[in-house]
Amino acid sequence: MSNEILSVLEYMEKEKGIGRADMIETIVAAIKNAAAKGYNAGQELKITIDPRNGKLEAWLLLTAVDSVADPAKEIHIKTAALYAKDPKIGDVIEKPINASDLGRIAAQTARQAIMQRVRQFEKERIFDEFKDQVGDIVTGVVRRRERGDIIVELGKAEALLPSRERSPGEDFMAGDRIRCLLLEIETTPRGPEIILSRAHPNFVKRMLELEVAEISDGTVFIAALAREAGYRTKIAVDTRDPKVDPVGACVGARGARVRNIVKELGSEKVDIIRWYQDPVQMLQEAIKPAVARNVHLVESERRIHFEVAEEDLSIAIGRKGQNAKLTSRILGWRLDIKKEERHDSSFETKLEKAVSGLLNIPGISPELAERLVQKGFVSLETFDGVSAEDLVDEEFSPAEAAMIIDIVETARANPPAA
Repeated sequence: MSNEILSVLEYMEKEKGIGRADMIETIVAAIKNAAAKGYNAGQELKITIDPRNGKLEAWLLLTAVDSVADPAKEIHIKTAALYAKDPKIGDVIEKPINASDLGRIAAQTARQAIMQRVRQFEKERIFDEFKDQVGDIVTGVVRRRERGDIIVELGKAEALLPSRERSPGEDFMAGDRIRCLLLEIETTPRGPEIILSRAHPNFVKRMLELEVAEISDGTVFIAALAREAGYRTKIAVDTRDPKVDPVGACVGARGARVRNIVKELGSEKVDIIRWYQDPVQMLQEAIKPAVARNVHLVESERRIHFEVAEEDLSIAIGRKGQNAKLTSRILGWRLDIKKEERHDSSFETKLEKAVSGLLNIPGISPELAERLVQKGFVSLETFDGVSAEDLVDEEFSPAEAAMIIDIVETARANPPAA
């Protein structure tokens, strides 16, 4: 058995990186547990393993007494003298036993404990290897599916990409290379488990940080980000250098930088906009090409009421309300969007209104009212300083001109009651 133990210690040390002291502790604990349940039930054991040669030695731990009541735990003081020099009542005596007496159960249990410790060690090593990568992008290979979740191989470790952390419509096959956000390392009864995500907003954020050198060096920074995974992401960026265009830096030449991100996300749209501290300015930027009108802020409720033109309403709200939701998140304000009420202000309408106004003046016929409006006389006020000669110049006959001046003066002398 010593040779077997030595082989195990050497293998674990070289191939798995588990120290001998650690494995010896594991094997000893396993043998004790097995023996306590079997041949040596109820007895306390002391077991040692020599790390140099794998030699296993075992002892029964018995209390010296002058009258033995429980042979499994006690030894007579006279018998104790065989195993200890000058024993006294109450001393713990170590009585050597043959390690082979521990039986096959102990050996089998030790084997199981070794395998369990190896798995535990590998889990702990995974934790140590990946704990500093939480929040970073990692690349792996899809290995298999388990109840809708995807198992991804990251080097020597396996990670879990749950269905809840994938964008709608995303599908991957075994062998596909995949980029994910290392979301967290979850502690489970089976040990640490690496959880990945492609739906988290930080997945897009970290990819943008990797693509844009200006973000890496701190010239440009992401001020706000909101995402509806699989549909749309809205990112607001700003700069610490007034000479740098933050949106242009993120989009890249001919859209090269943002195109790489969109390609990774499939059909998901990515809007990169300029960040403004002023919520009204930020609103106008976030809903482009729609234009917000009649904007009203309710500071106490952090709510913005505004209107958009009818043709812009679908743009401002977006499919399934996505654009409005993302805009609300990125601003940190709740939005109330309404269709702008239009007032018909066409030229023909204005003419009709002016004609109608002149018809309220006694003595002016509809035909004369239309002629006056066409010449620019749209109200009583427009006749200020106008003489009959001026009206003749506007192609009214002298008789018509005199009549009009008379009607106007009478109307001014007798204004309608308020």
